[in-house]
Parts: sequence; C-alpha cells; structure tokens
Amino acid sequence: MKRVVIALGGNALGNTPEEQKERVKHSARSIVDFVQSGVQVLVCHGNGPQVGMIKKSMDITAKLDEKLPYVPFPECGSMSEGYIGFHLQNAIGNEFRARKMNDSVATLVTQVQVDAADPSFQRPTKPIGNFMSKEDADKLAAAGVAVVEDAGRGYRQVVASPAPVRIVEEEAVRKLIDQGVTVIAGGGGGVPVVEKDGVLTGIDAVIDKDFTSVKLAETIDADVVVILTAVEKVAIRFGTPDQLWLDTLTTTEARKYIEDKEFAEGSMLPKISAAIRFAESKPGRRALITSLEKAKEGLEGSTGTWIQA
Repeated sequence: MKRVVIALGGNALGNTPEEQKERVKHSARSIVDFVQSGVQVLVCHGNGPQVGMIKKSMDITAKLDEKLPYVPFPECGSMSEGYIGFHLQNAIGNEFRARKMNDSVATLVTQVQVDAADPSFQRPTKPIGNFMSKEDADKLAAAGVAVVEDAGRGYRQVVASPAPVRIVEEEAVRKLIDQGVTVIAGGGGGVPVVEKDGVLTGIDAVIDKDFTSVKLAETIDADVVVILTAVEKVAIRFGTPDQLWLDTLTTTEARKYIEDKEFAEGSMLPKISAAIRFAESKPGRRALITSLEKAKEGLEGSTGTWIQA
C-alpha cells in the first residue's frame, strides 16, 4: 500500500478557533479521499499563526495576574499541536463516519530533537505570531526578543529554525501507521528538544514543518511527500511577465534554480529544499508540491510539480 505524508500549512488553517474548525473540514475531505483510495496517510501541519496567538495570550495573562505562571515557548508549541490536532482529528473522524468508513485517526504530540549547536540559533529567522507596530516591536527588541520587519506588512517576532535530527516518538509513529491508523504528527514541525546528559529538554525554536514532514516520511518509509502551498504548481520567474509554471523538476534542476535565487526564502525555498532532501533519500521517492484543492489530481499525475532525483 502506498504511504503518503501530507504537509499542510498553518496559514491555511485560519486565525481563530471557529475559522479553523471550518477550514479543516475541507482539508479533511481531501485527506479522506486519499485514505478511501487505499493510501496510508500521515499529516504534518504548520502552526505559525496559532503558536503565536497562544504565546501572546499566555504572556498577556501572566502580566495581568502575577499569580499566573510564565509559559515557555516549547509548552506553547505543544499546546498548538494539541489544539490543531484536535480540530483535524475531529474533522477527519467525522468524514470517516459520514462515508461509513471503519478507519481510525490519532494525533501524536511529537518531540523533534535538534542540535543545540545548530547555527540557526545565532540567527533567528522564523516569524511567529501576529503582526505588530514598530512601537510594539521596539519594546520587544529592548526586552531582548528578536523582531524583524516582514515583507512590508509589519513586524513579527522571530525564533531560530533548526534542522530536525530525530523524531523522538518515531517508534510510536511507525506502529500506528503499521496498524492502518491515519496519523497527525509533527504539528508545527514538532516541539524542538535538545539532549544533554541523556535528558531531552524543550528549547525556543520552530522547526520548519516541511523538513519535519520529510523526516517523518523517512521514518515510515513513505513513497511520496505532498507539500501543500497556495499555488497549484512551482514557478520560476514568479510574478513576472515571463513566469513559467513547472510540471516536473529533477533535484539537479531544483538546485540550479536555488542558486539562481528563483525561490523566495521563507516561502517556496524551504519547500523545494525539503523536496530535494526527500527525493534523494532513497531511490524511487518523489515529492509533489501543489495546492490543497489540487492534491488529489496531483497524486493522480494531472497537476502540481513533481520533484525527483
């Protein structure tokens, strides 16, 4: 049976709990389409807007009442895994029942080990949370929080984005998949942890969910990683009059386009980089980049951009 890992972006999930509950219903239909066609599915999702909302809420609450504790970022990340996982799990389960399918779905709060010496900790770049004014950004910066201007839309907090080294719960993930369970894991890229003297400890960071998706795909020996984004296909010369949509890419071609700076950092670049890694991890593995709406057609070969070695 074919195994597929689906990487779902956090921005596609909405900005409020009610909005998210509605949007995941659409995601659930696409995911269950795959399951119904005989594909084993693991879902990994982003959490940028959600973890920022949770962190901001926790910080404001702690400031208003000194009796309430400060909640560190890793704990906020785990909350976002549970919060988003609940909505996805609920929607997928409801879709299974609506189709009279006797399938199971489970969310696994996932720790992902990173290297404490990863160079990204010296240069935080991963935006989290809501946009803020320059005045608010200056206040955070004065308190030692890394803040950047984001694409002319305002200022956002940034944290390190280290590479995933190991899925801590990899054995649990494999056992669930082997039992035919649709698994939601590595939400938000997973909760980053570092090891010291045999002890794992959470650390302030956000792992790119596309790279965690690839690590999960390697863990379960998946055939395909489907990286979902806002566009149906990858393009070069994006946004120009001679923009060109791509149906296929070899990893060699993809690397050349990266050298030519065809893909925006923080947008398409990490998706292409993750796709290259997976396609080269084992003969026959491929990655598909497309939109959620076109995911089923993409897997059938009628759209999307396929990356292979």
